[in-house]
Amino acid sequence: MDYANKTGGIVIGTGDLSELALGWCTYNGDHMSMYGVNSSIPKTLVRYLVAWFADDVMERGNGELSKVLVDILDTPVSPELLPPENGIISQKTEELVGPYELHDFFLYYVLRWGFTPKKIYYLACQALEGKKAEGTELVYTKAIILKWLKSFYRRFFSQQFKRSCMPDGAKVGTVNLSPRGDWRMPSDASAAIWLKECEDLC
Repeated sequence: MDYANKTGGIVIGTGDLSELALGWCTYNGDHMSMYGVNSSIPKTLVRYLVAWFADDVMERGNGELSKVLVDILDTPVSPELLPPENGIISQKTEELVGPYELHDFFLYYVLRWGFTPKKIYYLACQALEGKKAEGTELVYTKAIILKWLKSFYRRFFSQQFKRSCMPDGAKVGTVNLSPRGDWRMPSDASAAIWLKECEDLC
């Protein structure tokens, strides 16, 4: 930020829609940017686009770049800044907050359609039950889907304070969590009603 101010530049934020929804960003860390280019792009789409581009550059004869991009995709999602020790990353995001594949599914139906937890749970079970989670041995069951649905609602509501002060960002798709655009929600909103509906699904 200091260097950007000194040179007349701007700081571009890299946080995506999924991270903003779950609050998986550092208050006054990730927020220290002037524009969020990925703020309306879910993480599953970011990964899909990187995979598509890796295939595209391979077809164009740039095998080195394709190899780097595939290596990035093969690396677990992590905010860890330290290099891996003996090839092991100490902090893997999806082990802590849950699979982004599920959260992005939930987020789409919450933001775009305003569906209730009961309906989203039903749709998730229809679409994902029995499916193996990408890059893992985890197979989605009703219990696992419900566990992460509850986690999603807890995180989504409790982390609104981080979204209330986020920098402007592009609206690429049909939804955005910017308080200056689509999403207006008080920072002290309670998830109690939504979580009670989730508990009633047990």
